[in-house]
Amino acid sequence: MTVVRGLSDPAGPSGGGDCGRRLRHSDGPWLRAAGGADELVTQLGPVSGELDLAHQGLMAGAGRLTALAELAAVRESWVRRIQAARGECGSLATGLRAVARTQGATNESVRSSFTAVMPCEGEAR
Repeated sequence: MTVVRGLSDPAGPSGGGDCGRRLRHSDGPWLRAAGGADELVTQLGPVSGELDLAHQGLMAGAGRLTALAELAAVRESWVRRIQAARGECGSLATGLRAVARTQGATNESVRSSFTAVMPCEGEAR
């Protein structure tokens, strides 16, 4: 993955030859966010199984209560929500990593397009 970072201090040089600020890009925030989304996918993984186990014990002890049908519908709803959340978090992690790659490639492309232009006298490219 390409990471483009400014070559000088973000405040720019001081004095009359001020070249201005440099664009600084880091894929760190994007990748940390993607890692957080991946962690959510991992943490939500066992929840459906834990919910199933909890409901098995409840069903065995409750006999033939009419509320059990309602409880089963609620449980199924939660299972669908958990699966949807895992899918969304996984998709988000993939998208965040794609943003980091694209932004890094775009920054590199823009930086490369300016190699023929010397922004400040005597400054190394």
